[in-house]
Amino acid sequence: MQPIIRTHDLAKTFIMGTEKVRALKSITIDIHKNEFVALMGASGSGKSTLMNLLGCLDTPTGGTYILNGEDVSDLTDNELADIRNKEIGFVFQTFNLLPRLTALENVALPLVYGGLNKSRRDQKAENALVNVGLADRMDHKPNELSGGQRQRVAIARAIVNDPAIILADEPTGNLDTKTSIEIMTIFEKIHSLGNTIILVTHEPDIAEHASRIIKLRDGLVESDIINENVVRADDPSHKYNLS
Repeated sequence: MQPIIRTHDLAKTFIMGTEKVRALKSITIDIHKNEFVALMGASGSGKSTLMNLLGCLDTPTGGTYILNGEDVSDLTDNELADIRNKEIGFVFQTFNLLPRLTALENVALPLVYGGLNKSRRDQKAENALVNVGLADRMDHKPNELSGGQRQRVAIARAIVNDPAIILADEPTGNLDTKTSIEIMTIFEKIHSLGNTIILVTHEPDIAEHASRIIKLRDGLVESDIINENVVRADDPSHKYNLS
């Protein structure tokens, strides 16, 4: 089966004044449909740069990136935006919700670019919010929601377009232990429904929820292992330290 993501010698160099910074030197990985992958690494390892490339938020300076059979390495900004809207759902540490919009309106926003009429947009947004346990918070604005509820809205927005990939960047970074467990339970549910999830984290306890852990160091893959002891967020026998 063809990987949903395939990179070969993927590289990214930034020009900082007269300096060249090689954030990614050579990344070659395959990720298949319905994998749950944790992407780890210390600050400066290149994981954020790789996330931006995988999410089509940036373009590489070397190598190739094949997404769902399409080479996206050299696409224009408009073409990348189209790919992002159709293929990728994003969840960010800081939620990135629009403060003046309700939860329903925030979730429906990506569907505007897809050309759906308002009733269809609202229906899909409502379904997504129900799936993350926020049926009773649809009309609330972000400042009326807890941090965990805001992250649930962000997850609903990420899945509303039925994307091929969910890309989550430190999704529990601003949350307490109990809320982190709740959010990981939602990701596990999404994964069980067939979604491919790439979760960027620096927390080993969060990474243990993934079935595969890729660690970066100095712009290279340091290790790529199958996690034989996947932690389930809803397993009461586990004790968590998700600080």
